[in-house]
Amino acid sequence: MRWTLPNVITLARISLTPVIALLPFIQGYWPKVIAFVVFLIAAFSDLLDGYLARRYNTTSELGILLDPIADKLLLFATLIPIFWMTRHPTILAADKVDYAIPWWGSFPLWVALLLVGREVLITAFRFFAKRRGIVIPAVGAGKLKAVVQNIFIGATIAWFAWKDAIAELRLAGAYRNFWDQFHGWFVAITLAGAIVLTVYSLLVYLYRYRALLKVGR
Repeated sequence: MRWTLPNVITLARISLTPVIALLPFIQGYWPKVIAFVVFLIAAFSDLLDGYLARRYNTTSELGILLDPIADKLLLFATLIPIFWMTRHPTILAADKVDYAIPWWGSFPLWVALLLVGREVLITAFRFFAKRRGIVIPAVGAGKLKAVVQNIFIGATIAWFAWKDAIAELRLAGAYRNFWDQFHGWFVAITLAGAIVLTVYSLLVYLYRYRALLKVGR
């Protein structure tokens, strides 16, 4: 077992997942702002540990094992509050705070199952391929999916903070209305992009390595 700096960063990212999962449930906009910042740190660390491992040639089996686990735990940890809060408005500062996403309303169950199911399926497919001596690297579509997915998650956590700030600070006026519409539709569009790229990247993996499916028959 090699305790390299990239592995330590990956473990730190894993330790941040319960913080990101729980903070949005705390009333008030500051806990959600903190959750947003912590999520940015966790997402950036995913890029950093991979870069350091390649730059200093410190790639290890432990890192190869931990990195996808950390990514999936981060996804699950963020989908929990997003799924719950878009369905359950809260009372804050004597006002009802509705976290619903424009056009989508609540975060659809089928979308949550799609995002999680894709990760589980690709992980199983990689394990299946590895047992046959084939390593499946990340493809461009998968990397783009991860970027858009993280943008959606970060924007949604910030959306929750914004909604609480409106109620607590009694925000009003043209700026408030503009940002409310812009931010809400940005979340809605990035969610649509994440869905499309999730399906597309899955099909790309399965098509490129379709020979493995034939071998397994």
